[in-house]
Amino acid sequence: MVIVITTHGSTGDIFPLIGLSVMLKEAGHDVRFATSRPFQKDIEDAGVDFYPIPPDWNQSDLASWMGKLQTVKSPIKQLKILYKATLPYLEESIDAMDSILEGADCLISSYLFPINGAIAKRRKIPFITYAFAHNTVPSRYYPPHGMPRLRGLPQPIQLRWNRFAWKICNVAVDTAINQTISRKLKKKGLSPVKDFFSKSANLVLVAVSPALMQPKTKLNKRFRFTGYCRWQSPQLDKLDQEIEAFRENQRVPILTFGSMVYQDPDAYVGRLLAHWPKDKKLIIQTGWSGFEVPKSAANILQIGPVSHDQLFRHGSVIIHHGGAGTTASALHAGKPQIVVPHIGDQDFFGSEVSRLGCGLECLKRKWPEQLYSKVETIESSKKLLECAEDCKDLLEQENGPRAALEQITSFVEAERSNHSYET
Repeated sequence: MVIVITTHGSTGDIFPLIGLSVMLKEAGHDVRFATSRPFQKDIEDAGVDFYPIPPDWNQSDLASWMGKLQTVKSPIKQLKILYKATLPYLEESIDAMDSILEGADCLISSYLFPINGAIAKRRKIPFITYAFAHNTVPSRYYPPHGMPRLRGLPQPIQLRWNRFAWKICNVAVDTAINQTISRKLKKKGLSPVKDFFSKSANLVLVAVSPALMQPKTKLNKRFRFTGYCRWQSPQLDKLDQEIEAFRENQRVPILTFGSMVYQDPDAYVGRLLAHWPKDKKLIIQTGWSGFEVPKSAANILQIGPVSHDQLFRHGSVIIHHGGAGTTASALHAGKPQIVVPHIGDQDFFGSEVSRLGCGLECLKRKWPEQLYSKVETIESSKKLLECAEDCKDLLEQENGPRAALEQITSFVEAERSNHSYET
């Protein structure tokens, strides 16, 4: 099969789909990965064909928009900012996707971009969405994350409320997207977004651990939990030696906020240094944060890009923003975590880490002052470490890319035999 995969965003949005692409290629499929140019090298280094999609941004452009997302708290407003960023390039992007889909048998898209479903429908090819988080999976047995559960009330009332709450969320998200881009969609002959949560596609690959995170309630059969699809950049032997020399046979806390952007990074670093003991070591992976550790802070090692698997094995506790990919890496490493949510579904993953019993949450506005106390709590807790190791053991029994491959091939075969491509 010729399979087109597309997504946009930061490494957390790209790398899991690289992992899926590699599995599809190993199974003999022709994969076209369509995204923005900053990730061309990563994709091609993995042996996958890269196809550029507008806008032709560089990493600083992506970081600028990521910073804007962090200026608002509402996920709905964040979604509108996301689509507003793409609006000037939307028609060009649709044309590019149309061209890339020539001769394709299937389109797989991040669930954040449901407009791709309309393009696939016009092309009469099966459409699959890929969800990085399970808070998008609706059920009559629970409301959306962040909305009240009516515990204690009769079950019929709870069920009615849950269904209503999901309908509200569908309408709110659909409206936010369509208010931003519907004119452009209409101009290109595409229908507006509808049922963002409940019916984004006939097959939704939910790429989190079934053992750890799949709800124990009945779900619509369109949602299939596959397990994580992870891809790691090549390891750097020289960096390993530097880290080992720094930590001197002692595992140390590791802080990484990935693609989160800080408007005043020096102020946050200053606050951290004021509350972090000078005899306690810490590794900071700067990512897109802009953090710069002064040379006078000899107890803190600042590093740049490196795979999570290579970095996290040196850690006693992983301090991160709650991104889907970073949370997955910390769970696979068997390390307890401190989650400092910044935007989007990161608050949800922070609550999941707490539910699993392998970590704690910390407020973004107070993390420099509270971090050392949280680290002390975790490093002295045998229970948190045991829970983290138990999670790792369960994850080692899963193969997300293999499970996703099986779901994709069986779905496309069924669609072909039914001659049904409605989404």
